[in-house]
Amino acid sequence: MPDSASAPPLTATRDSFTLKVLGALSLSHLLNDMMQSLLLAMYPLLKGQFALSFTQIGLITLTYQLTASLFQPLVGMYTDRHPVRYALPTGMSSTLCGLLVLAFAPSFEAVLLSAALIGFGSAVFHPESSRIARMASGGRHGLAQSLFQVGGNTGTALGPLLAAAVIGRYGQRSVGWFALAALSGVVILSLVSRWYAAQRALAARQGSRPHPSAPYPRRVVVGAVLVLLVLIFSKYFYVAGLSSFYTFYLIEKFGLSVRSAQLHLFVFLLASAVGTIAGGPIGDRIGRKPVIWASILGVAPFALALPHADLFWTSVLTIVIGLVLSSAFSAILVYAQELMPGNVGMVSGLFFGFAFGMGGLGAAVLGTLADRTSIELVYRAIAYLPLLGAVAVFLPRRRTAHAPQSALPLAR
Repeated sequence: MPDSASAPPLTATRDSFTLKVLGALSLSHLLNDMMQSLLLAMYPLLKGQFALSFTQIGLITLTYQLTASLFQPLVGMYTDRHPVRYALPTGMSSTLCGLLVLAFAPSFEAVLLSAALIGFGSAVFHPESSRIARMASGGRHGLAQSLFQVGGNTGTALGPLLAAAVIGRYGQRSVGWFALAALSGVVILSLVSRWYAAQRALAARQGSRPHPSAPYPRRVVVGAVLVLLVLIFSKYFYVAGLSSFYTFYLIEKFGLSVRSAQLHLFVFLLASAVGTIAGGPIGDRIGRKPVIWASILGVAPFALALPHADLFWTSVLTIVIGLVLSSAFSAILVYAQELMPGNVGMVSGLFFGFAFGMGGLGAAVLGTLADRTSIELVYRAIAYLPLLGAVAVFLPRRRTAHAPQSALPLAR
């Protein structure tokens, strides 16, 4: 582990808002999630090339999401107690391998292997990056998480656009060119890992400050976490149905071409990226609970109207849904981290992992439903999921009297 003098120019004091580190993490998140979304955007191509059913399409998403969801909390729990200096570039290397397998996959089974490798890369990347983003936040935890998240959502939006421009024109093998993006991510994350090691060395020399005690009794914390997981379920099950089958929905209902449908998917995902930046800083100012409440329950009227809209209003409604719904996750994650101080990696892994798992399960279940009925019926069914945002009323409103004064308030 290097001392602070040998660290790269990213080094800063432990309590400062370290924009260079957050920028590097956000850019890496963009690259990571862009490569993930390439798989999503390739579904029409893969469906035709390997004669896949919607159930098999859902299984690809399930493999990726399940791999990520199972390993993320385990990675976070382990690194809370045993920090691993180069975990981040190692995870990105797994994603690089997954892209190469995808580029040359000869069968459906090889596509599933690719999805698993990309999922494992995400399982390492998300909890570790979230931990370092909090370290670099200077106490502005919501803003730091939003900056981190906006990179990921921007990358997710770029995937379909790049798929339409490159993969749609040059075919499956052209996915291999995106391995260069993964290689860039490995380099960037190696620098971030050096900064992280230097900060830990500095903290060891100065003497580690104790983590604040939990702001609520254990019973209240457990109940609040369960409520947050219900909210994650409603958000990501809905997003899985909306994004995994959006291109097919537009092609089937409105007769769009594959490229045009991919561009519509890009617009929806870009709106999600833009909306991400609002949730964290607003939560820093007014509290997490109002943001959580408004971002999930507030999207319900638009979700209910979507299956009945024409093409123009479908585009408008999906933009609004993306903007509003995407602001939830940063607020939920920071709220959960403040519920259990000292377990940032485990909490981040749990919530990222559960989000991935619900996305994968949603894609598999809804893919089967689409095979047995229709894509349009799927969109009608998932429209009711944002109504589960009402359970946010059960989140605690104020800290107990024994909470430390140094702890940030969870809700106002």
